[in-house]
Amino acid sequence: MNSTHRAASALIALALVLCAWGLGAQPLPLAKPEQVGMSSQKLAKLGEALKKEVADGSFRGAVVMVARKGKLVYQDVEGMQTAGAKMSPDAIFRIYSMTKPFVSVAAMMLVEDGVVQLTDPVSKFLPGFDKLQVSVAGKDASGNATYTMVAQERQMTVQDLLRHTSGLAYGEITTNQPVKDGLEKAGMYRKELDFDARNVTPDEQIAKMASVPLAFQPGTSWNYSVSSDMLGRVVEKASGKRLDDFLQERLFKPLGMKDSGFWVASAKMPRVAETLEKDRFAGRPFPLIDVSSQPKADSGGAGGVSTAADYLRFSQMMLNGGVLDGKRVLSRTTVKLMTSDHLGGAMQLPMDPGLLLLGTKGYGFGLGFSVRLADGVAGVPGSAGEYMWAGYGGTYFWVDPKEQVVAVLMTQAASPQRAYFRKLVKQLVYQAITD
Repeated sequence: MNSTHRAASALIALALVLCAWGLGAQPLPLAKPEQVGMSSQKLAKLGEALKKEVADGSFRGAVVMVARKGKLVYQDVEGMQTAGAKMSPDAIFRIYSMTKPFVSVAAMMLVEDGVVQLTDPVSKFLPGFDKLQVSVAGKDASGNATYTMVAQERQMTVQDLLRHTSGLAYGEITTNQPVKDGLEKAGMYRKELDFDARNVTPDEQIAKMASVPLAFQPGTSWNYSVSSDMLGRVVEKASGKRLDDFLQERLFKPLGMKDSGFWVASAKMPRVAETLEKDRFAGRPFPLIDVSSQPKADSGGAGGVSTAADYLRFSQMMLNGGVLDGKRVLSRTTVKLMTSDHLGGAMQLPMDPGLLLLGTKGYGFGLGFSVRLADGVAGVPGSAGEYMWAGYGGTYFWVDPKEQVVAVLMTQAASPQRAYFRKLVKQLVYQAITD
């Protein structure tokens, strides 16, 4: 089948899927790519690339959705959802770090309510966070690592949690041994299962985290971390509601995100996408978290589940400046604040947001999103002001206000090649823009 025929087939399949969902159930209004300045023939390259990766064993299956100017113009479903079922457009995925934008929006809703301020110390909501120490790394005369505990020069703020400048760390990433040991003891790092923090209650988590040293002084460096998990605890303490309940009430239900949350009910479990038994790039399995029962604590950093359709609606709301289908969940000014760079160029970046996500520099970080600093610089197509994030389990999204593009990729493969697949999809979306 040539690319023109494949593009036509994809459009027909998309229309049939949306009809099956029922009137009003489609994630966004449907349009032909040419109606919004994109090429059907060029978009077909995206499906061809994903089909090849599935055939090569890069991941079991994938769902991709692309919207421009508020219209859904491309959707493709490739491969298998599980060993015995074909991938479905309504498959549910573990989104891991793509949970972070959800909890960031929740926190900013409370800022808009006047309940939280960005400059509030985290200790206003989480007891013990005013007494944290900092583990300063050094070396002895023999070159062996040493660690010295010193006091905080200032307390972390809510803004620090949102932009990952809190001093907190991930046990899976940090090389600071006292921090890694403390996170493991706190139940925030499990060697047998990456980024799983579902087995301690919120209050237990807060108390244990208050005993873990920071990896650096708050506000001095960008360091990808459990900050969003602690932000979720702030949302709970400030709102008096469980994080999942708050998000369902204030974000998911207003936007019609019917399959997003922190666990999957038994009736929906057949829709959960599963990873391959072994990653072809690493030569070993990458087991993913169990989402079949309600966790003890809702992990704002890595515990969420969602579908491509739900996440497309969330992303389009952000592109629209906080509103979708007449339902406003954030002000335009709040969205602008969240999607502006908050690192300022003067902060230390031992771990660059763009390098972490895409393997290329050129990105800063806002309040829950990585933000592109200029049209050039980065080694991927895009525009200044675009924002994005991705998930450990193989999910990715971005929003480009200048080009009015929103795209979501959902796979379930915690592969070391994740950055390659993100860049591949990004490149093939931008090459399809015609005007």
